[in-house]
This record gives sequence, C-alpha cells and structure tokens, in this order.
Amino acid sequence: MQLTLYTDYSFRVLLYLSVNRDRLCTIAEISERCAATQNHLVKVVHNLGREGYIQTMRGRTGGIKLKKEPEQINLTEIIRCTEVNLNIAECLREHNKCHIIDVCKIKYIFKEAQDQFIQTLDRYTIADLLKDKAQLNDIFGDNIIRRMDRSTGTDGI
Repeated sequence: MQLTLYTDYSFRVLLYLSVNRDRLCTIAEISERCAATQNHLVKVVHNLGREGYIQTMRGRTGGIKLKKEPEQINLTEIIRCTEVNLNIAECLREHNKCHIIDVCKIKYIFKEAQDQFIQTLDRYTIADLLKDKAQLNDIFGDNIIRRMDRSTGTDGI
C-alpha cells in the first residue's frame, strides 16, 4: 500500500500545527517549511477543517491552528479521511473485477496484512509523532525541508 501525497501533506500540516500550538499559522508559512505547494495545502487545510481537526480563521490576521489535542488525533482517522480507500489489492474492493477471486487464496493474506496495517496505525496519535519535538522545531524553524523532484529524483526547493 502506498499512501497518497495528499495524506502525507495532511500529516505535515498536523505536525507543523502541533509544534506551533501557541500561535496561528498560515498556509504560505506551512508551504515553505513543509515543502508542499500552497495549492495542495489549501485543499488539505479545507479537508482537515471540515473534519474538525483544525480551526481556520479568515482575514488579514487569520490563520489556522489545531482544534483537537494531538493526543486526540488518531493516525488511522487521518488516513481514512484522506484516502479514497485503504484496500491494498483489487480483490479486497467491494466491486472488484478480479477474474480469479473465487479460487485465489492471496486475498486472505492481503486482508490479514491490511488489517495488521490498520491495527498498528490505530495505536498511534499525532502526539506519538511529537516525541522529538525539539528536532521537529529545528526542521520547521530556520531550515526549509527540501522537496524531492519526483520526475528527476533530485532535491529542489
């Protein structure tokens, strides 16, 4: 299973807001510090706000901040609100088109692996990702996270 960039950005936003709990943050600031485009972040922030994880305030002095405590934000919940489905293979989808579904046994192995993946994530919250808050603060502070250019595989900013 590979999670989408949208989910990755959602976690980056939540981590950034968790580290900066004492103030309002802007999408432009998060974009710069988390190596995510503002266009993507607008969609991410809208979704996280609609789902009740962050609070948004409009206007010149507006910004965004966490609405829930990091301990209340479960990793599986975030993935469920950002991913279309969590099925790792066609055979696990409700209306799958697999031609050998009736005889193939791999679907049971895939289902077990998928269930273990979800059970593992269920045990963690955003607070668990903040254990090295000082290091996160350093990364989010003066340094800009380097973007990986997916087309060339090289670093960029």
